[in-house]
Amino acid sequence: MKNLKYVLATLAAVVFTWLLHEFAHWTMGELLGNPMTLTLNSSYPTSGRYADASHYNLVSAAGPMITLLQAFIVYLLLKRKELRWLFPFLLTCLYMRFLAGAMNMINLNDEGRISHSLGLGTYTLPLLVIGILGYLTYATCQTRGYKARLTALTFLLIMVFSSGLILADQAWKLHLL
Repeated sequence: MKNLKYVLATLAAVVFTWLLHEFAHWTMGELLGNPMTLTLNSSYPTSGRYADASHYNLVSAAGPMITLLQAFIVYLLLKRKELRWLFPFLLTCLYMRFLAGAMNMINLNDEGRISHSLGLGTYTLPLLVIGILGYLTYATCQTRGYKARLTALTFLLIMVFSSGLILADQAWKLHLL
């Protein structure tokens, strides 16, 4: 039963992290006056374009910023207290941004898009964000004594659940907002 609770916590972490990230994009777009569409794995202007070109980077930055904020909050909570069920909420942030960074080879994602548009090269900001999240995850594992086995199992669960979420989004394109 204890393992089932951890698996369910990991599922909740994946769904929460993905939706919070996409909701941040959606919210920023709406605040800037762009009618937005939100799905499980994307948020974009309903018209297909932003009202102003400057909105592109602002909307792109909102998702990673909220993901970093989530990671810092979880890191601080785990630093103060043993709440192992929260660990997936930290590791999902790292996995999500690592996956987005790798996907920059195919199609520019949030940090890659911003980094490229600022003339920093495609991978500068993605590597910076991954480095920060990697450090927070490593420091948590050291502080709490989490073994490689727990991290690998959690990582595997996150991969499975996030793949399911991404595939569901591609198959059904559920418009949440």
